[in-house]
Amino acid sequence: MSLSDIFLPPDAIALDQIHRVLVIKLRNLGDVLLASPVVSTLKSQLPHVEVDALVYADTADMLRDHPDLAQLHVVHRDWKRLGTWQRLKRERQLLSGLRQRNYDLIVHLTEHVRGIWLARLLRPRFSVAPDLRSYRLYRKAFTHRYPVIGGNRRHTVEINLDALRRLGIYPDENRRLVLAVAPSAEAAAEEAMSRFHLTNRSFVLIHPGSRWFFKCWPPDRVATLCDAIVAGGMPVALVSGPDPLEQRLLSEVTSRLKQPLPTFPGTLSLKELAALIARARLFVGMDSAPMHMAAAMGTPTVALFGPSGEIEWGPWQVPHRIITSSHPCRPCGRDGCGGGKRSECVEVITPEQVLEAVRSLLEETA
Repeated sequence: MSLSDIFLPPDAIALDQIHRVLVIKLRNLGDVLLASPVVSTLKSQLPHVEVDALVYADTADMLRDHPDLAQLHVVHRDWKRLGTWQRLKRERQLLSGLRQRNYDLIVHLTEHVRGIWLARLLRPRFSVAPDLRSYRLYRKAFTHRYPVIGGNRRHTVEINLDALRRLGIYPDENRRLVLAVAPSAEAAAEEAMSRFHLTNRSFVLIHPGSRWFFKCWPPDRVATLCDAIVAGGMPVALVSGPDPLEQRLLSEVTSRLKQPLPTFPGTLSLKELAALIARARLFVGMDSAPMHMAAAMGTPTVALFGPSGEIEWGPWQVPHRIITSSHPCRPCGRDGCGGGKRSECVEVITPEQVLEAVRSLLEETA
């Protein structure tokens, strides 16, 4: 008899009554990837269960082809910009597809209002959500609610898994992120590298951007770091996402370099980027989706953290170094100091600090 058989929540669910589960994570790219261990844990602890997920369409690649996922359903963010009838048509199609799956359990990993209505309309036997809202409609929508330990005290992966613990489903030691990459994406990454004569595990990949620019390091410091790593004998490549602001940031970096470097300015898909990250010797970046992708691909990571919390959002289960400032006000979670879109706590980090972290991690993982 295991501890799990002895110490159970008093209202633990009957696992033999669960045959199909819907995991809902309606957030951004990194958030969805950090939910992948929930899918894996459900399948490993309940092998007979089919696990589906519902995410935004623009984040679907973070879970697409997950080996433990039966079906992936998507919501398009731009539905809200459609006319009333077109939006209702798409919502009805989604609801119809979900109803056909006859879910016994809904695992809602945010407080998004869509989860409330789906828990009511799909009528699963059990449903669980974070205990973040107090109004009656929210609390009555779910059979179980799990406490969220915030304040940069617990990693987001563990917070997500708390939803399962609340039900009496306990994860094993394998809680790794899962990001499946198809052979076509692998081939595209190899072809992109060949244009710059890059070989596997021979270069440092630097991603200076983030969805939120108040998390970013100044471009002159990124350029100084690149020059220093190259001067030390290790090739460097730069990458950005397709967002125009992120590409502008990358352009600001490259304009300050002493010599041109291999650059991938938003030309890779998410899966191709994952394949490229997997081929890097080391990844350097901000608190961003590519940083989490590096952790999923097992690439050693140096991460710079400013206003966001490194305990809550740091690289998960991969060799890493985290660099922060000593500002007593961080992590504040604000969009820059005083709401001014610039964060002094990340801007004061020096290239020398990051270079030392890069050298240390390269030596550790040699």
